Amino acid sequence: MERVQLKPGREKALLRRHPWVFSGAVVGVSGSPGDGDTVEIQSSDGDFLAWGAYSSRSQIRSRVWSWDSAERIDERFFRNRLSTAIAARQTLLSSDQTNAVRLVHAESDGLPGLIVDRYGEILVTQILSCGAEHWRDVIVELLLELSGAKSVYERSDVDVRSLEGLVERKGLMAGEAVAAVVRIHERGLSYWVDLHSGHKTGFYLDQRANRGRLRDYAQGREVLDCFSYSGGFAVAALAGGAISVLAIDSSARALELARENVLLNELPAHKAELLEGDVFQQLREFRDRARSFDLIVLDPPKFAPTAAQAQRAARGYKDINLLAFKLLRPGGILFTFSCSGGVDMDLFQKIVAGAALDAGVDAQILEHLHQDLDHPVALNFPEGEYLKGLVIRKL
Repeated sequence: MERVQLKPGREKALLRRHPWVFSGAVVGVSGSPGDGDTVEIQSSDGDFLAWGAYSSRSQIRSRVWSWDSAERIDERFFRNRLSTAIAARQTLLSSDQTNAVRLVHAESDGLPGLIVDRYGEILVTQILSCGAEHWRDVIVELLLELSGAKSVYERSDVDVRSLEGLVERKGLMAGEAVAAVVRIHERGLSYWVDLHSGHKTGFYLDQRANRGRLRDYAQGREVLDCFSYSGGFAVAALAGGAISVLAIDSSARALELARENVLLNELPAHKAELLEGDVFQQLREFRDRARSFDLIVLDPPKFAPTAAQAQRAARGYKDINLLAFKLLRPGGILFTFSCSGGVDMDLFQKIVAGAALDAGVDAQILEHLHQDLDHPVALNFPEGEYLKGLVIRKL
């Protein structure tokens, strides 16, 4: 049996059931485990702690599958975990609300490194760890069986795979051919989703509830939607009765899809202006021209994947929020987000507060926002809470 043994005193995190074992905590490896192989994780005294997937190259040397010494990591294990995750989503979100949901949220569903999103009859996966890669064929077969989907498409074309020594992969894994763009519905609205080349697995499912909240605030407001991507927030704002929406993104293809999403929902296209450009530059130009808005959305890409990059990310978040405060009219509303794992809610709120101070404005927090229900956060894995948001009113 291959084993990973920890240094004295380094078992505390595992005893709290945190699922990661870092390389610095390991004193030695017994046997010759290959990447993705199941290993027994032991304390320095040789006591069993967990079963985990081994990774020779990653700083996360092992990711825990199970804390039960009697459990076997086999087809039955994955069947049980996947069944539980899929059943939970059926309870949380009914099909009449949406046909696009996250079915598996990696560590938070006890399946480290595995993301599975459902878009109608199509499942889109991201396999981000050696352990999930090792079991990919079993996982795909079970996903088709348990979900009733017709296709499984892979979007493991992300650079984090290189940290595990894995190459990027994209393409059909099983089932029927998958169209590049598919249509989904979400709480009375519809969206075209680019499964082949879109962000993440194609759409920001984690922002579903927050799009709904924005819709509630949009009536009678002039809206600026920054980092708009395919227009999720822009469409929600127009559906909520916004006077106008200006959507900015650096991708012409994303804005083209945003325009198609406005038309798909039969919303007034003349109220939607789409601008290709750098958000930071555009916000500065708007400031210099004394342009103003009633509602601003800031939903930037990840600035800090890890805590080590938090300081650099803080500068970026502060800059865009400071500019947004200057562009907001009195009584205006700011929806501001961070999806950076290295920036927690407390730090993010301090950054936004600092931006308001430097902008010379007073403001109030109306709401704290988070990822939607199909992106749960395991209590033993706080890192799963990556999306933070604030709804702020400028006084």
